[in-house]
Amino acid sequence: MSKPFYITTAIDYVNGQPHLGHAYEKIITDVISRARRSFGQEVFYLTGLDEHGQKVQQAAQADGKTPQDYCDGLAADWQAFAQKLELTNNDFVRTTSTRHKQFVQAILTKLQIAGEFYQKTYEGFYSAKEETFLTEKDRHPDGTFDTSYGEVVKIQENNYWFKLKAHQRWLIDYIESNPSFVQPDYRRNEVLGFLKNNELEDLCISRPLARLNWGIPLPFDKDYVTYVWFDALVNYITVPANMGDKTLLALFPNLQPSTSQLQPALWPADIHVIGKDILKFHAVYWPIMLKAMGLPLPKQILVHGWWQKDGSKMSKSTGNVVDPVAIINKWGVDAFRFYVVRELAIGPDGNWTDSGFKSRYSAELANGLGNLVNRALSMLKRYRNGIVPARHDELAPDAAKVVAATQALLQESDLQGALQSIWQLVNRANQYVDQTKPFSLAKDPAQSQRLDEVLYNLVESCRVLAILLCPFIPGTATKIYTQLALTGLPDKFSAATWGGLQAGQTIGDPAPLFPRKDV
Repeated sequence: MSKPFYITTAIDYVNGQPHLGHAYEKIITDVISRARRSFGQEVFYLTGLDEHGQKVQQAAQADGKTPQDYCDGLAADWQAFAQKLELTNNDFVRTTSTRHKQFVQAILTKLQIAGEFYQKTYEGFYSAKEETFLTEKDRHPDGTFDTSYGEVVKIQENNYWFKLKAHQRWLIDYIESNPSFVQPDYRRNEVLGFLKNNELEDLCISRPLARLNWGIPLPFDKDYVTYVWFDALVNYITVPANMGDKTLLALFPNLQPSTSQLQPALWPADIHVIGKDILKFHAVYWPIMLKAMGLPLPKQILVHGWWQKDGSKMSKSTGNVVDPVAIINKWGVDAFRFYVVRELAIGPDGNWTDSGFKSRYSAELANGLGNLVNRALSMLKRYRNGIVPARHDELAPDAAKVVAATQALLQESDLQGALQSIWQLVNRANQYVDQTKPFSLAKDPAQSQRLDEVLYNLVESCRVLAILLCPFIPGTATKIYTQLALTGLPDKFSAATWGGLQAGQTIGDPAPLFPRKDV
């Protein structure tokens, strides 16, 4: 059995409600997952929540709840959010689950026995907001720290440390010899720049119980809990181990899979989709952790940018935010999914504007795709009683070119490029209506065969478009299929070959895909 395509989002920290950035990361991961499934690959898509750490403990206290009750309440909201986005994730990991805690402790035990940890007393600066230790290198020339760290305090405490320094040269060599490991290229260069210009500090992997009790206890020292990032990164292998991954269980023979749906091969991940703010954790700490465990590295870390609103950083306090749920409730989930993927390539930062959203909805969805499908099907109903005429291949070369380009772009996870490619066929088919004027042909009995040819090319273009669009806007793609009276789902990329509509088939009733809104 071949290994499934294994893709993950970062797990989200439960100190609040989901926002646009969370939605974007989940949607692009979902589009990649659906695309791979449409190519015939088995896919395992993992998302979930990071529930330990000082910030969660403090937020729970402020809310008058136990940390677990606080996390349980928010977890329900986040799982509902995943459903709202129509994600096809196969699992939802929570770091407070028994399966995760057991595996983290198994790894800690293994690395402790291997001599990867040591104890020392640290005296220096600590950011509770980022749950990280800071050094003199993190200070501005005037001695202050960046506001992103929140309140920085001086502390002295004894902790366990993970020997990162010893792996620095190996990691540089690995990233240089595997150019696709971190993408886009400029993020890879960022990691290499960091590694080549700084001596890697060893990583503190514990927090004293006296200061923080909301974490996974160290199995070899009951006075400490695990640093939240060491715990969080392990989620990517927790689930494969729990599902019986042979590579992982060979290293941890005492772990028993707790699921009957065994997946003997899942690790390594094919893609970790993450935001640029957590690049160091995924491209420096995580590979070294895996190497120390004796595990293969993920094939790719795909790094996306941040969203702004109207050219400014989003901020709850100023009200400069985008509420994904409110947008979906008003405009539909497919309009939201389309906009975030079409507007922002994976890599750079993006800018949400309400006018830009409405403009794309109107021009590309309602007037572009929606108008094409409605016109094509309505004319077939009006002029041919909804019966598909004989096959004709006038637009077949245009469609074949778009199908090939879209597939190549999806294989590279260039989702914005793939949508731009698909819209070439939308625009070509709309242009074809204007050029051939089927409404004029219908008035001339001598042009009956030509009208048949034009109508076939239009409705077959709609069928092909449904398949190409299925990873992006699955609900709309299914509606197109339903209006064409086709059975099944448009989720097999191989079906995008021209000529799938059979002569004599009767289509269903056309209905607007994207009702025009008062914008």
